[in-house]
Amino acid sequence: MTQTDLHVAPSTMLPEIPPRPERDAVGATGTVSANGPMSTNGTAVDHGGALPETRVSGVSLRDIVDCHHVGPTLEWLENHAPHVIADELARMDAISAGIAFRLLDKDRALDVFEELEPVDQQQILTGLRDERFRELVEEMDPDDRARMLREAPAKVAKKVLAGLSPRERRMTAALLGYPEGSVGYYMTPEVVALPRNLPVVQALQWVRTKGANAETVYTLPVVDAGRRLIGVVEMRDLVLSSPDAMIADLVEAEPVFVRATDSAEKAARLMQGTNLLNLPVVDSEDRLVGLLTFDDAIEVIEAADSEDVARQAGTTPWEGHYMAAGVFQLARYRAMWLTLLLVAATLTVSVTDFFSGTLEQAAHLALFIPLLIGAGGNAGAQAATTCVRALAVGEVRVSDLFKVIWRECRVGLLLGTMLAIVGLVIGGLFVGAEIGVVVGITLVIICGWAATIGGTMPLLAKKLRIDPAVISAPMVTTLVDATGLIIYFTTAKIVLGI
Repeated sequence: MTQTDLHVAPSTMLPEIPPRPERDAVGATGTVSANGPMSTNGTAVDHGGALPETRVSGVSLRDIVDCHHVGPTLEWLENHAPHVIADELARMDAISAGIAFRLLDKDRALDVFEELEPVDQQQILTGLRDERFRELVEEMDPDDRARMLREAPAKVAKKVLAGLSPRERRMTAALLGYPEGSVGYYMTPEVVALPRNLPVVQALQWVRTKGANAETVYTLPVVDAGRRLIGVVEMRDLVLSSPDAMIADLVEAEPVFVRATDSAEKAARLMQGTNLLNLPVVDSEDRLVGLLTFDDAIEVIEAADSEDVARQAGTTPWEGHYMAAGVFQLARYRAMWLTLLLVAATLTVSVTDFFSGTLEQAAHLALFIPLLIGAGGNAGAQAATTCVRALAVGEVRVSDLFKVIWRECRVGLLLGTMLAIVGLVIGGLFVGAEIGVVVGITLVIICGWAATIGGTMPLLAKKLRIDPAVISAPMVTTLVDATGLIIYFTTAKIVLGI
């Protein structure tokens, strides 16, 4: 790849940044800013700048960068951990984030970059020049690099792969071949695998020789001559064992492992349930291809939970930092669901119109419509949220459908009975005993029905291979609203004889 290939379009180039300022001669800890000398606490000595009294500890990184104070920016970056810097960069626009990122030294820049989400990494890369671009991508872990390239345009990904060393290109290309959401999508191929016929003293030397290129050495898979997984040895056991002991005697037989094409979320939940630091990954012939590390497993679980929460709230999941998202972007993600729910809510209008004659004969019934549909909707949302979460963590299976129906029905009837007592009192005080009885009976039926529907729909969605979170609380609430009105007016006609 030529140097010209990686040039960013002029419109995306960042302004040139002055070199990192050196300590000044005034004091041992003083710095020099773009506007003049800086004191030890980061306060500008020259008050001609836009932020004359800036103290690094009390101002966000974006505020400092926007005021073009290089000295305080450097001090802020030096005093904060990589994950904190990454969070600040994710909140900033491309230009400001690029300016701050370019002030980091090489090693620290890599640590910060790997803390960013792929969409934020793309934002940073658009502002880097060729040499810095190549160095940063080359030093990344292969799994992190592969996830970033999946989010990049095909032309950019091709150029990046062409600029990598043969070893890094080979590992990255292999990871890019796995489907999105699979274990292979997240695993690291940089693994120290031990032959089974080594003594401990040679195994330790093997780790010292090959461990520098591995992402982790805490979990050491043991393989045969064909690289098929035999078992696992933990580094702790290796260090504490006799130097003359054989690896074959230390290996943990029947290790927990997954295949590269398995679901990454299921693998991460497996690690969570078995308290594993790292999980061996094999191909279809049981040959070792990598490890799913605990930090990547945490990312998988966090992403899955974030997606579930977004869908349960009736919005489309998005990538990137909330504070960096624009108003129109957030509205776009929410608009579709709100529109669908609005259309679905016409069922409630139709039911009310159908029973308009009943309302004319007992106008007081209208007073309790918000109370009843609110109680039913909340009961359904509680059941739906509980079952979606239970499905996600493996506490409930599709085969448990009828058990869940029976359980949630009883829970709903119990809750409805408790609320019915309150409804009887409220109805009796406001409009009389007869309406109070109608409200009480309706609450029992609605809560039982709502809890049953809320608990059942996620399981049915799972059976139909639909994301259970799509059967979100707002959707369940809208459905229960319409059916709840039917229950209410039917109960009123029976009790009141109208």
